[in-house]
Amino acid sequence: MGRRTTMSAMRGDDRQPDALFSYVSAEERVPADHPLRAIRRLVDGVLRDMSPEFDRLYARVGRPSVPPERLLRAQLLQIFYSIRSERLLMEQLDYNLLFRWFVGLEMDEPIWTPTVFTKNRDRLLNQEVARSFFRRVVDRAQGLLSDEHFTVDGTLIEAWASQKSFQPKDEDPPAQGGRDFRGQARRNDTHASRTDPDAKLYRRTHHGEARLAFLGHVLIENRSGLVVDAMATLADGTAERDAAMLMLGSQWQFTAGRRRTVGADKGYDTRDFVAVLRDLGVTPHVTQNITRPGGSAIDRRTTRHVGYRQSQAARPRIEPVFGWLKTIAGLRKVTLRGLANVDRLVVFASAAFNLLRLPKLLAERP
Repeated sequence: MGRRTTMSAMRGDDRQPDALFSYVSAEERVPADHPLRAIRRLVDGVLRDMSPEFDRLYARVGRPSVPPERLLRAQLLQIFYSIRSERLLMEQLDYNLLFRWFVGLEMDEPIWTPTVFTKNRDRLLNQEVARSFFRRVVDRAQGLLSDEHFTVDGTLIEAWASQKSFQPKDEDPPAQGGRDFRGQARRNDTHASRTDPDAKLYRRTHHGEARLAFLGHVLIENRSGLVVDAMATLADGTAERDAAMLMLGSQWQFTAGRRRTVGADKGYDTRDFVAVLRDLGVTPHVTQNITRPGGSAIDRRTTRHVGYRQSQAARPRIEPVFGWLKTIAGLRKVTLRGLANVDRLVVFASAAFNLLRLPKLLAERP
């Protein structure tokens, strides 16, 4: 009998919590070594620098809006944790203490409705704000970036539009139930999507399926593998090279007498692209496409150097960027419509990729 009494005393009491108040803050709940702490410090510094820009976006009179800093932190969480919708994000913010702490919400502060969050986010997070945020994140990486050797590439981003929405431009919309397009020739010059006119029918490979899509483009530096520029464009056969020239032409003021190198796959091996890069003071370390009519646009004058082989060896470093953007950040099939919205998402998600890598790189810097 005494043994049973002792065991009963050692057993914990399964009483249901009924305390009304808690005196432990979310700051105390988050471990000191949690990865989001270092990211939060970087993000807070960027948002402080952007405060004057936020002031210009809001009126001086009227009802206070959702703080833009909280909107951007919440958007980062949605990207980091692959949350597929704003409704699920608001649900997580309601009960997840880590998310509340990162966004800056009090423990008992009410959560926004998904509609309010979406409308405020779309009004705030435009292309200009996304690119400003991205540039300031890149500025935090100064000293870690190579200013001589880079890699560029593009990827297919499936649009949020169905194949049945791709219909002739000069016809009235079909009746309820859609239409059967089997056996019909559909082209971008005669057809357009009814739900997303910016989406273009695009085939990535000769044997691949044609899809309504956009193209995402990324420029990385080869030392740390960080993204130094990103953008989205309409999907067409020359968009990758056009985007690369835009990013290279606007990113730096090239110094006379100093050469940069840019690695790229054989899709960039055209005479026009190579000529523009050389005019910019950039050595094109593109993979030779010897099957192209007329042969490769580069020859032994470029390929014989050790630097060319090093650029080709470093070129696969861009693939993890696309892998993360498409699987984690949700860019495999975007849930946004319109080129402007897709572009700001590509830029903002690229900033998020850099934020994940920066704390470790900064800690390793002597």
